Amino acid sequence: MSDHADLVAGIEALEDKLAQARASITRRFIGQERVVDLTLSALLCGGHGLLIGLPGLGKTRLVETLSTVMGLNGNRVQFTPDLMPADILGSEILETDSEGRRAFRFVEGPIFCQLLMADEINRASPRTQSALLQAMQERRVTVAGQDRPLGKPFHVLATQNPIEQEGTYPLPEAQLDRFLVQIDVEYPDRATERDILIATTGVAEEEAHEVFSETELLEAQTLLRRMPVGDAVVESILDLVRAFRPEDATADDRVRQTVAWGPGPRAAQALMLTVRARALLQGRLAPSVEDVVAMARPVLTHRMALNFAARARGDTLTGLITETATRITRIEAAA
Repeated sequence: MSDHADLVAGIEALEDKLAQARASITRRFIGQERVVDLTLSALLCGGHGLLIGLPGLGKTRLVETLSTVMGLNGNRVQFTPDLMPADILGSEILETDSEGRRAFRFVEGPIFCQLLMADEINRASPRTQSALLQAMQERRVTVAGQDRPLGKPFHVLATQNPIEQEGTYPLPEAQLDRFLVQIDVEYPDRATERDILIATTGVAEEEAHEVFSETELLEAQTLLRRMPVGDAVVESILDLVRAFRPEDATADDRVRQTVAWGPGPRAAQALMLTVRARALLQGRLAPSVEDVVAMARPVLTHRMALNFAARARGDTLTGLITETATRITRIEAAA
């Protein structure tokens, strides 16, 4: 079988498994298909996700369900201001054996897992946040001068409450950039909320079942990176990212007057991966320019900021990103 035929067969088989995974997840996390797809995209791309939403919208339930469906060993950490780096990474303890000999033994922290839920990450001190985010980037931790690799795969899904900011430590921009996507969890519509009420207040609830294994997820991540991306999609990604940099020649007047700082090359890398994941989840063999527009908000929102004047006017990043992405793709389609 040729490499091309092998790739097509692998993608089609993966699409079937993803359909099963999505169906299993939505038995417990009802509705919110966009949130489910974005979270699955983060795992398929080998990245981390930042879930932003009010309490009670099912963020913890979603992560627990994902852990089961994707066959991953998961842990959960509730972040508080008194949480220390050792509470996450682990520490060495001094033990004495039966013969009176003393030796240090490393006790692994909850970060030694495959899917970590960092609940309300902005409530931890900057010191603890940086310890976690360094592990996210480097896939290893250093304790007592010794490097200890984390497992594969390794993903962090962190949550934030967008309203309650008292006693919190907002993540710096450089640390936000380490999250592949920002996933906004919004209120469900009336029909979905009715289904949630009925499904979660009875004697028994639906159970999720394992669809992937850790090995299959790693293979899916490799397969995703083999998916072809057309020149039109690549150019759209570059045009979009560069259009939000106020100092770039291609930025329009609105961006120059509105944006304080724009996305860097990591944003383009994230778009390149997530458009492939979206195509996979929709049963297509390659991404399109429409995927670039669809993934612009979750990839770019946490990688740029409005200046003071724009915030005072009531401008939003969501509106700016959507309008600019649509305008750029229309210009390219007309050309």
